[in-house]
Amino acid sequence: MNHYTDAKAAARVRALAGRILDNISAVIIGKEREISLLITALIARGHVLMEDVPGTGKTMLAKALARSLDINFARIQFTPDLLPSDVTGMSVFNPKDAQFAFRPGPAFTNLLLADEINRATPRAQSALLEVMEEHQVTTDGVTRPLEPPFFVIATQNPVEIQGTFPLPEAQLDRFLIRMKLGYPSTQESRLVLERHASGDPIELVGPVAAKEELLEAQGLARSVEASEAALSYIVALCERTRAAEGVQLGVSTRGALALLRACQAFALINGRTFVTPDDAQILAPAVLAHRIITRGMYSRPNASDMVVEDCLRQTPVPTEER
Repeated sequence: MNHYTDAKAAARVRALAGRILDNISAVIIGKEREISLLITALIARGHVLMEDVPGTGKTMLAKALARSLDINFARIQFTPDLLPSDVTGMSVFNPKDAQFAFRPGPAFTNLLLADEINRATPRAQSALLEVMEEHQVTTDGVTRPLEPPFFVIATQNPVEIQGTFPLPEAQLDRFLIRMKLGYPSTQESRLVLERHASGDPIELVGPVAAKEELLEAQGLARSVEASEAALSYIVALCERTRAAEGVQLGVSTRGALALLRACQAFALINGRTFVTPDDAQILAPAVLAHRIITRGMYSRPNASDMVVEDCLRQTPVPTEER
């Protein structure tokens, strides 16, 4: 028998998400949609890849989220000389007792910021694969689980590609959501300058969510109801990407499951106990586009985004009575 989330629990999570969003919005101006996507991935136990040019607030957004939560935070600046052990940790010989002792790396935290992840070599990038997927680290034949919650925010600059190592498809697939912040509007830019004129507003940001609240929300997200109509729409949308013109590789079953998990979390932070096809429409570009490989007429920037938009237009949206 399925035990679905009740309305009171959904209301608690909605209030939690609202507090986090308002707290971050004190620093990041005019990016409510992107902040909402970040919170969605957090509640869904996924990870986020933020792509944009320097200076758009990627690192600031990650720091603002970390400060809004009463959890541990670590940051890794990815560089070409970074080693896998710099991420996961290593065994260090202690001459005092003539034994090796494991020294945990930055991955042993709750929120990990992998800054400029495409600056590191594939060997260092791959150190995050097990960590992101299994929430554990294996070194010297010993597997060490990470304490929940565990959330990775990675950033990369898609424009300056000299000296970078593009993430392989297997690594991209580990990110629940890929998003771009973009430049603020003229009015939003003025507000940013005003708030930073007398100091750094992020210094005033404090925790508004306890770890226990976050863990409860993550547990509740998996019990958000998804009707047959919503599930059928997600499957149809993902299948259409595989048959779309100019697509070499469409969305896999893992991608369809990722969209479902994101929809459940998105419904929950909006105070609902059920998923709708509208949730899938809203989240599909951020969840599916980076899982699509294009060719031919679509081999240009934002090609996969265009494929998802086409599939959304072509896939009939089911209706149902609630």
